[in-house]
Amino acid sequence: MIRTAIPEDVPVILALVHELAAYERASHEVLATEEQLREALFGEHPAAFAHIAQDGDGEPVGFALWFRNFSTWRGTHGIYLEDLYVRPEARRGGHGRALLRELARICVERGYGRLEWSVLDWNAPAIEFYRSIGAEPMSEWTVNRVSDEALVKLAAVDG
Repeated sequence: MIRTAIPEDVPVILALVHELAAYERASHEVLATEEQLREALFGEHPAAFAHIAQDGDGEPVGFALWFRNFSTWRGTHGIYLEDLYVRPEARRGGHGRALLRELARICVERGYGRLEWSVLDWNAPAIEFYRSIGAEPMSEWTVNRVSDEALVKLAAVDG
Protein backbone atom coordinates (compact mmCIF):
# COMPACT_ATOMS: atom_id res chain seq x y z
CA MET A 1 0.00 0.00 0.00
CA ILE A 2 2.92 2.39 0.75
CA ARG A 3 6.09 2.59 -1.32
CA THR A 4 9.02 4.94 -1.76
CA ALA A 5 8.50 7.32 -4.67
CA ILE A 6 10.49 6.80 -7.87
CA PRO A 7 11.34 9.37 -10.57
CA GLU A 8 8.40 8.24 -12.69
CA ASP A 9 6.08 9.36 -9.86
CA VAL A 10 6.96 13.05 -10.24
CA PRO A 11 3.96 13.90 -12.48
CA VAL A 12 1.50 12.24 -10.08
CA ILE A 13 3.16 13.87 -7.07
CA LEU A 14 2.77 17.28 -8.70
CA ALA A 15 -0.86 16.49 -9.56
CA LEU A 16 -1.48 15.53 -5.91
CA VAL A 17 0.21 18.77 -4.79
CA HIS A 18 -2.25 20.68 -6.98
CA GLU A 19 -5.17 18.73 -5.50
CA LEU A 20 -3.94 19.47 -1.97
CA ALA A 21 -3.58 23.17 -2.78
CA ALA A 22 -7.13 23.26 -4.15
CA TYR A 23 -8.39 21.59 -0.96
CA GLU A 24 -6.49 24.18 1.11
CA ARG A 25 -7.93 27.00 -1.02
CA ALA A 26 -4.47 27.99 -2.23
CA SER A 27 -4.21 26.76 -5.83
CA HIS A 28 -2.77 30.09 -6.90
CA GLU A 29 0.25 29.53 -4.64
CA VAL A 30 1.57 26.41 -6.40
CA LEU A 31 4.60 27.38 -8.45
CA ALA A 32 6.44 24.03 -8.38
CA THR A 33 7.34 22.33 -11.64
CA GLU A 34 8.08 18.71 -12.43
CA GLU A 35 11.72 19.65 -12.98
CA GLN A 36 11.98 21.24 -9.54
CA LEU A 37 10.40 18.23 -7.84
CA ARG A 38 12.57 15.81 -9.79
CA GLU A 39 15.72 17.67 -8.70
CA ALA A 40 14.59 17.99 -5.06
CA LEU A 41 13.61 14.33 -4.78
CA PHE A 42 16.01 12.54 -7.12
CA GLY A 43 18.84 14.94 -7.93
CA GLU A 44 22.48 14.51 -7.02
CA HIS A 45 21.80 15.76 -3.48
CA PRO A 46 18.13 15.05 -2.66
CA ALA A 47 16.66 17.61 -0.27
CA ALA A 48 13.29 15.93 0.15
CA PHE A 49 11.79 12.45 0.06
CA ALA A 50 8.38 11.07 -0.84
CA HIS A 51 6.21 8.03 -0.33
CA ILE A 52 3.21 7.03 -2.40
CA ALA A 53 0.01 5.43 -1.11
CA GLN A 54 -1.58 3.05 -3.58
CA ASP A 55 -5.01 1.48 -3.71
CA GLY A 56 -5.62 -2.24 -4.24
CA ASP A 57 -5.14 -1.83 -8.00
CA GLY A 58 -1.77 -0.12 -7.55
CA GLU A 59 -3.10 3.33 -8.44
CA PRO A 60 -1.61 6.27 -6.50
CA VAL A 61 -4.18 7.75 -4.13
CA GLY A 62 -1.97 9.82 -1.85
CA PHE A 63 1.50 10.91 -0.92
CA ALA A 64 3.74 12.15 1.85
CA LEU A 65 6.61 14.52 1.09
CA TRP A 66 9.14 15.12 3.84
CA PHE A 67 12.65 16.23 4.71
CA ARG A 68 15.05 15.83 7.61
CA ASN A 69 15.23 18.52 10.25
CA PHE A 70 17.38 18.73 13.37
CA SER A 71 16.62 19.36 17.03
CA THR A 72 19.42 21.11 18.90
CA TRP A 73 17.68 20.23 22.15
CA ARG A 74 17.56 16.52 21.41
CA GLY A 75 20.73 16.42 19.36
CA THR A 76 19.06 14.26 16.71
CA HIS A 77 17.48 14.55 13.33
CA GLY A 78 13.76 14.31 12.86
CA ILE A 79 11.33 14.26 9.98
CA TYR A 80 9.33 17.30 8.98
CA LEU A 81 6.30 16.25 6.96
CA GLU A 82 5.77 19.02 4.42
CA ASP A 83 2.68 17.54 2.77
CA LEU A 84 0.37 14.61 3.40
CA TYR A 85 -2.57 14.17 1.07
CA VAL A 86 -5.01 11.38 0.27
CA ARG A 87 -7.56 11.81 -2.48
CA PRO A 88 -11.11 12.25 -1.10
CA GLU A 89 -12.41 9.03 -2.65
CA ALA A 90 -9.65 7.05 -0.89
CA ARG A 91 -10.00 8.61 2.55
CA ARG A 92 -10.94 6.38 5.45
CA GLY A 93 -9.11 3.55 3.69
CA GLY A 94 -6.10 3.66 6.02
CA HIS A 95 -3.76 5.36 3.54
CA GLY A 96 -3.03 8.43 5.68
CA ARG A 97 -2.36 6.30 8.74
CA ALA A 98 -0.14 3.99 6.67
CA LEU A 99 1.89 6.94 5.34
CA LEU A 100 2.39 8.29 8.86
CA ARG A 101 3.24 4.81 10.14
CA GLU A 102 5.96 4.51 7.48
CA LEU A 103 7.46 7.86 8.48
CA ALA A 104 7.32 6.88 12.16
CA ARG A 105 9.05 3.60 11.26
CA ILE A 106 11.82 5.54 9.48
CA CYS A 107 12.23 7.77 12.55
CA VAL A 108 12.52 4.83 14.90
CA GLU A 109 14.83 2.86 12.58
CA ARG A 110 17.20 5.83 12.13
CA GLY A 111 17.10 7.07 15.72
CA TYR A 112 15.30 10.30 14.81
CA GLY A 113 13.62 12.00 17.77
CA ARG A 114 10.55 13.58 16.19
CA LEU A 115 7.98 13.47 13.42
CA GLU A 116 6.46 16.93 12.99
CA TRP A 117 4.08 18.72 10.64
CA SER A 118 1.72 21.67 10.45
CA VAL A 119 -2.03 21.60 9.93
CA LEU A 120 -4.37 24.43 9.03
CA ASP A 121 -6.43 25.44 12.04
CA TRP A 122 -9.71 25.13 10.09
CA ASN A 123 -9.02 21.56 8.95
CA ALA A 124 -11.05 19.84 11.67
CA PRO A 125 -11.09 16.36 10.05
CA ALA A 126 -7.28 16.33 9.82
CA ILE A 127 -6.86 17.65 13.36
CA GLU A 128 -9.21 14.98 14.70
CA PHE A 129 -7.34 12.27 12.78
CA TYR A 130 -3.93 13.48 13.99
CA ARG A 131 -5.10 13.54 17.60
CA SER A 132 -6.44 9.99 17.19
CA ILE A 133 -2.92 8.74 16.41
CA GLY A 134 -1.36 10.53 19.39
CA ALA A 135 -0.20 13.79 17.80
CA GLU A 136 -0.04 16.75 20.15
CA PRO A 137 -0.72 20.27 18.84
CA MET A 138 2.11 22.68 19.61
CA SER A 139 -0.15 25.55 20.67
CA GLU A 140 2.68 27.62 22.15
CA TRP A 141 4.50 27.85 18.81
CA THR A 142 3.68 30.08 15.85
CA VAL A 143 5.01 29.36 12.37
CA ASN A 144 6.83 32.30 10.81
CA ARG A 145 7.63 32.76 7.15
CA VAL A 146 9.58 35.24 5.04
CA SER A 147 9.00 34.95 1.28
CA ASP A 148 8.72 36.85 -1.97
CA GLU A 149 9.52 40.58 -1.66
CA ALA A 150 10.13 40.37 2.09
CA LEU A 151 12.73 37.64 1.50
CA VAL A 152 14.52 39.72 -1.13
CA LYS A 153 14.47 42.75 1.15
CA LEU A 154 15.81 40.78 4.10
CA ALA A 155 18.61 39.36 1.94
CA ALA A 156 19.66 42.77 0.64
CA VAL A 157 23.06 43.89 1.95
CA ASP A 158 22.11 47.55 1.86
CA GLY A 159 18.38 47.02 2.46
